[in-house]
Amino acid sequence: MFIDRVKIRVKGGHGGNGVTAFRREKFVPRGGPSGGEGGKGGDVWLVADTGVNTLLHLRYNPEHSADRGRHGEGSNRSGREGEDVLVRVPVGTQVYDAETGDLMCDLAEEGQRWLAAKGGRGGFGNSHFATSTNRAPRYHQEGDPGEEHEFQLELKLLADVGLVGFPNAGKSTFISTVSAARPKIADYPFTTLEPHLGVVDLGDFRTFVIADIPGLIEGAHEGAGLGDRFLRHVERTKLLLHLVDVSSASGRDAVGDYEAINRELHAYDPQLAERPQIVVATKLDALDEPERVENLRRRATEDGREFYEVSSVTNTGVRELVYAISQALDAMRERDAATKAEATREHADTAPGGSVAAGTLTAGTTRE
Repeated sequence: MFIDRVKIRVKGGHGGNGVTAFRREKFVPRGGPSGGEGGKGGDVWLVADTGVNTLLHLRYNPEHSADRGRHGEGSNRSGREGEDVLVRVPVGTQVYDAETGDLMCDLAEEGQRWLAAKGGRGGFGNSHFATSTNRAPRYHQEGDPGEEHEFQLELKLLADVGLVGFPNAGKSTFISTVSAARPKIADYPFTTLEPHLGVVDLGDFRTFVIADIPGLIEGAHEGAGLGDRFLRHVERTKLLLHLVDVSSASGRDAVGDYEAINRELHAYDPQLAERPQIVVATKLDALDEPERVENLRRRATEDGREFYEVSSVTNTGVRELVYAISQALDAMRERDAATKAEATREHADTAPGGSVAAGTLTAGTTRE
């Protein structure tokens, strides 16, 4: 079961109490205070882990409490600190405050950690309060409680390419053809009820990741159909693959479908609608009206978008499309690297020391 939204409660460990104690040693007439400090409570951390791909494990285990610190002891012995709790979440998880809705953290990289609830401080023992005028204090300090929070976790899949289109546009068949993903495929709408990730192997240890989300319909940005529940999964993609069914059996207007999906993307997030997009006419094996493809090609060209024709069933045009996707992604990576290098040079030029400082930096690094 794919779960991409869940609410959790986290609680840091309570700090241990200090203790009131006095030394009792042979031949020492005035032992003095010896109460140790309480240990710090454990923290709760959220950790991004590629070994987890859904929030399902948190739906059935929403409460996470760290261990409390142990109390101090005599002879100035401090209590043991409480054990931290690590909550594993999928890479791409966003953390929101459940009350205010504020974004607290975006765990977008493997191994990234975020402190969700801090443990309480341990209390001081009576030895901490000893002074020259108060040599035998008979009081200690209790530990502080740990932080308590409630968070809304939302998963946004990390993929290079996002598939969009109406239900039964051929998205699941395409991703099953080019990758090892095996989503459900059937001849009725909304066959896909949850996102699927597929890894496309280009050879020479080169790959890219495709995200297949449930089909969109008009009004999706307002929640119609499966709506915006899954649209957020293509927000992080670098490239959109817009699949349009041009088969005569569908009885749909291909150009109308293309325009409707783009309207929904724009209504959901204007920046998403401006994302690089390749338009793909699908189900060529069931086409008997060539003008349907030509009309869609003309419309995509008007928008300045690349256009391809494929049949995932017969593998027609699939190889050419995969190559075009890899070329587009490579070009994006090169532009990103050039932009980052240019930003680094500009930052180095404005740093104290001018060009001398710039000479000590390499591309991809920044000066703190």
